[in-house]
Amino acid sequence: MNTQTPAPGTEKVLGAFSSAFGGAPDGVWQAPGRVNLIGEHTDYNEGFVLPFAIDLAARVAVRVRPDRTVRLLSTYGRQGVVELDRDALSRESATGWTVYPAGVVWALAEHGVDVPGFDLVLDSGVPLGSGLSSSHAIECAVATALTELAGAELAPEELVLLTQRAENEFVGAPTGIMDQSASLRGAAGHAVFLDCRDQSVELIPFDAPAAGLTVLVVDTKVSHSHADGGYASRRSACELGAEVLGVAALRDVSSADLAEAQGLLDDVTFRRVRHVVTEDERVLRTVEILRSEGPAAIGALLDASHASMRDDFEISCPELDLAVETARSAGAIGARMTGGGFGGSAIALVPTTAEGRVREAVTAAFAAAGYRAPDLFAVSPADGARRVG
Repeated sequence: MNTQTPAPGTEKVLGAFSSAFGGAPDGVWQAPGRVNLIGEHTDYNEGFVLPFAIDLAARVAVRVRPDRTVRLLSTYGRQGVVELDRDALSRESATGWTVYPAGVVWALAEHGVDVPGFDLVLDSGVPLGSGLSSSHAIECAVATALTELAGAELAPEELVLLTQRAENEFVGAPTGIMDQSASLRGAAGHAVFLDCRDQSVELIPFDAPAAGLTVLVVDTKVSHSHADGGYASRRSACELGAEVLGVAALRDVSSADLAEAQGLLDDVTFRRVRHVVTEDERVLRTVEILRSEGPAAIGALLDASHASMRDDFEISCPELDLAVETARSAGAIGARMTGGGFGGSAIALVPTTAEGRVREAVTAAFAAAGYRAPDLFAVSPADGARRVG
């Protein structure tokens, strides 16, 4: 460690590292989870997204070893220390949460980075399965740590693609580049306007507190997994739609083309396409409004996004719908599910003066419906992945 005083928030991971491996790590790195303000399932269609990094993060304490052994421990798991062979990593050898750091090591090696053996302890404050990208926070923290320790100088854009490859080819989840881009390239007080075709990024001011607003997350506690079939089937439908319409990706279709598309596609594929096309346009409109009017004016776009995901993309669930509807009726200016869907979280943009009322209403509605009690918490845009100790 470079300092005698632990950086704020690192005490737990440092203590766990000392207990498990003895001594101090070479450093501590963190990467945030993300909330997607708007732009769902547009990333792998080469479209537009508008996420922001949040003030909940995964932290890793890492120390290089003199051999080729990788030892991994999580503060929240029950696996204990998992030992892997750095030169024989495979999807079969890694289990549970260890697939994420193992996948990063594999992807770095495929890129030509000689990652040494290492000891690693993970401590994550990003709720698992909540739709806030806990897996990508882990991957980005590990990638940031290992590239520095290996002496590799990789741009954020390169790390985005490396962590995507880890997720796609090692973990087996066909995700796009949005989550990694937010985690690696985010900045406090801003949303990340990402063009997923060329990876260009513009930071858009999104200071909800200054506008008297709070971004309230409702974690429904309905767990989801991107590695299951629901996500993959939506992606396949989008690829089919692009093929039939003769475009490289649905990014190249506009709402003016939808009438013709409806005649060429089966009903389900058409509705999947319509969601992506209209969602891209909602992202662009949201960026325009944030630039000109500020966050208080984007509520209707959040609402329309949720309706599209519920009806056209069919990735919502009763708990998410209830969270969104109840938040709106209790005073939110807009609300939508966020993340890949099939569970996870909703976000509500709420006047700060109404936050307590919205929290109470959502909690009461879940209890009345017989659902598991949700977790509700506020988030703010935060800085991206970095060394913190």
